[in-house]
Amino acid sequence: MSRSATTPCCATSISEPTGEVLISILLLWLGGLLRAVPTASPVPAAPTSVAAPDSLRRSVADSLLHVQCAGYSSLRVGRILFVGNRVTKEAVLRAELDFRENDTLAAATVSRRLEANRRRLFNLQLFHQVLVQPVCRDGELTILYSVQERWYIFPVPIFSLADRNFRSWLDRSDRWQRVDYGLHLVRRNFRGRNEQLLANLQLGFNRKYELFYEAPGYGRRRRVGFGAGYSYYRSHALDYATVADRLQNLRQEQDFPIERQYVTAGIRWRRTVQHLTALDVSYHHERVSDSVLYYNPRYFLSGPQREYLEFGLVSTLNQRNTFAYPLTGQYAQLGVTYRAFLTGRTPNSLTLRGRYARYVALGGPLYYSAGATAQLRFARSIAYPDDRAFGYDVLVRGYDAYVIEGRHLGLLQQGLTYRLLDLGKLQLDGLPSTRFNTIPLVFYLNTFADVGYVRQPNVTAANVLPNRVLASAGIALHLVTYYDWVFTLEYTRNREQQGGFFFRSQFPI
Repeated sequence: MSRSATTPCCATSISEPTGEVLISILLLWLGGLLRAVPTASPVPAAPTSVAAPDSLRRSVADSLLHVQCAGYSSLRVGRILFVGNRVTKEAVLRAELDFRENDTLAAATVSRRLEANRRRLFNLQLFHQVLVQPVCRDGELTILYSVQERWYIFPVPIFSLADRNFRSWLDRSDRWQRVDYGLHLVRRNFRGRNEQLLANLQLGFNRKYELFYEAPGYGRRRRVGFGAGYSYYRSHALDYATVADRLQNLRQEQDFPIERQYVTAGIRWRRTVQHLTALDVSYHHERVSDSVLYYNPRYFLSGPQREYLEFGLVSTLNQRNTFAYPLTGQYAQLGVTYRAFLTGRTPNSLTLRGRYARYVALGGPLYYSAGATAQLRFARSIAYPDDRAFGYDVLVRGYDAYVIEGRHLGLLQQGLTYRLLDLGKLQLDGLPSTRFNTIPLVFYLNTFADVGYVRQPNVTAANVLPNRVLASAGIALHLVTYYDWVFTLEYTRNREQQGGFFFRSQFPI
């Protein structure tokens, strides 16, 4: 249901021989740094006296507990209290904790455990901040979690470009007619149970009508959840082929060359906010106009329409310190997707995709990150809209203008980040609500290198990027601010001696 925002700005082609040298130096430098970082053994927990490297940087004072309950090797949890959760149900918060009343905790590790649970609550992404305060008396703990809730209703006007990124839109001669408008409505923390409602009413160049519901968990322990949704889409334009690794577009003023709709439902198994497994089943119906088949007769392999069932299983382990802009921890995701076509003339397909990322604190304001993504797709033959690798939700930075077709892909990314400037939380006068009157602003300087490869058994002569090593390197400025927003301005050069400035709105690894 989501799509990565990859919006380059003012990308230019530059043919300088120094670009390839720069990329090689950065790749070797970052590669050597990767070998120097210990990845086999877990990173030891930082002492509680050191600020935790997340957006809040709150820690529990060990000395206070030692003074209050000196001489105790273990402490019993007497009471767990929550304040500030006027909307959020207490059961949602308790389900994230790995301890309950009357549990016994080791005194030597209680502060680190309380901090880990604080981060879990913060990573629900329901609160601006989460604080924890323990009080100990006669070996019994009273634990207070204080939360500051966000605003949960977001009616956002839609005014967007009807292309996959800014560079692609800028290349169109009719660019100003290729815009979408409407209303995007999100209701987070619905009923105070961390449920989400999402609705789209989009008109203009692309018509979209959508309604989705997501509940991560029901019951006291909130382990089993549910998701469902419906989407209808049609557009006046469709990319029907790839030539020179760029999309070829068909526009019809009166007709809609593409129309598709699907309905989906699934169950979720959720151990905590850090571990989620989702099983979804969806029915899809897609249709293209005769004009599309005139330019690409095998767009759907056979005929102007197709129907299929899709079964998807995705398991995610997210142990990063913060989900929006991680600096420490690890992330792993494995997905399996099977498409069973109902027409009987299109071969079924199986897709496996995995991703792993590691984030390491190097000391002081320096942090290192590395990630790998791999995909394998199996089918006797694949229709054109399914035969895509790089250029959409997976990208080698610097190749934003291109789409690389292929069944199998591999991507390695790494970056070195320096905390440049932390302005803390700016107070806005005139806004009484604490949900809006404080704005966190943290700037990071980042240098990075990407290497990717797409395996395509049958490549047309017009496309040169499949079956070729793709590489890029660059430097970026990251801004982390309000409501988990991350803005990135980067300069990237790729192996094709092209460079440019790019703007993105998500954490890149």
